[in-house]
Amino acid sequence: MNKLKIWSKIVALTAIVFVFANGLLSAQINYNAIAGQQLNNQLNTITTAVPFLIITPDSRAGGMGDAGVASTPDVNSIHWNPSKLAFVDKKMGIGVSYTPWLRALVPDINLAYLSYYYKTKKRGTIGASLRYFSLGDITFTDANGTVIGNFRPNEFAVDVAYGIKLGKTLSAGGAVRYINSNLTGGTVVDGAPTRAGRAVAVDVSALWRKDKIKLAGGKKAITAIGLNISNIGSKVSYSDRASTGLTSSNFLPINMRLGASFTCQLDDYNSISIECDANKLLVPTPPVYERNSAGGVVYSAGQPVILYGKDPNRGVTEGMLGSFNDAPGGSKEELREINYATGLEYWYNKLFAVRAGFFYENPYKGNRQFFTLGAGVRYNVFGLDFAYLIPTQQRNPLENTLRFTLTFDFDAFKAQNDEKADAK
Repeated sequence: MNKLKIWSKIVALTAIVFVFANGLLSAQINYNAIAGQQLNNQLNTITTAVPFLIITPDSRAGGMGDAGVASTPDVNSIHWNPSKLAFVDKKMGIGVSYTPWLRALVPDINLAYLSYYYKTKKRGTIGASLRYFSLGDITFTDANGTVIGNFRPNEFAVDVAYGIKLGKTLSAGGAVRYINSNLTGGTVVDGAPTRAGRAVAVDVSALWRKDKIKLAGGKKAITAIGLNISNIGSKVSYSDRASTGLTSSNFLPINMRLGASFTCQLDDYNSISIECDANKLLVPTPPVYERNSAGGVVYSAGQPVILYGKDPNRGVTEGMLGSFNDAPGGSKEELREINYATGLEYWYNKLFAVRAGFFYENPYKGNRQFFTLGAGVRYNVFGLDFAYLIPTQQRNPLENTLRFTLTFDFDAFKAQNDEKADAK
């Protein structure tokens, strides 16, 4: 009963937060109808530093439309929701994922992801991961086209995560992340050296999960609700001199992901799951600047004049809180900044899986819209997952690309060794 009261308070608090956020949206500047219509029909995408942090790293979620905040826990939970680690049913696991990038254009850009977890004797589970994004070989030239060097730009992030149960149905988790983005290799720009961008970030997450829900016909179900706010951290810059144009610090892709899942055990051999996620970047929306007759931005006291929206040069905390009410097009544009992902997963005897999903992003916020297909097999200690993406609106870096993830189940490996020992 006490746990029910605690959960009721959490639900009530969540409702208050959403009502407050909606109030912020409604309290924005009241633009006239003509201006509002014009603003809401303009492309206004949000850009951040190190966007590789929000690329789906594993093929299981990649086959389910990039949904994963409340899915059943696995070795890739660090990326989607660290609190899911508390509900893993194995002692230890390792996963290796490989994602070719822009394969239709170049052969040497890819994302590699290595993940690991270990369940302690208490209620917690620790995890770690390494994400490495290679941008291939790049030839740098000066303004005259003269070659000044060759370099292989790369970015990587190292995570340490922990998830702990707060009760039978509730868990909390977090992660600490070190980020290194080396895009220039120290190349001199306008007489000033550049450097790798570095940052430290954290994730904060929670999961409510209810097992063994009895349905009609004797069927059982699992339902879950997950929340993860990821990449909360310092800004990134690549130079210390204003003349390079790279001194402005850029926000990390701070992202809020909220979602729910429902898994139904049809019988002893068959199960099906559905999941839906909603995502919003918690960073400033680009404002609309005043422009002169030649199309150039108008400046006053050395600063660009903002017609609609808010100044994007803010601190991290102010930028996160203000991201709910800073869009120049008002609440309509704020709602457009929410992306939706939904996926289906069918398992037969926990040995073979088929997946499908859909991802939607508003046309005025990037227009990423695509279907995904996926499959998975489990055999002894090994598991293999595949994902394939089909764009519906525009070209996608992952189209015509087969992604895969290899997982290792050490519990099954130990069981095999025990069986061999007993046989002797």
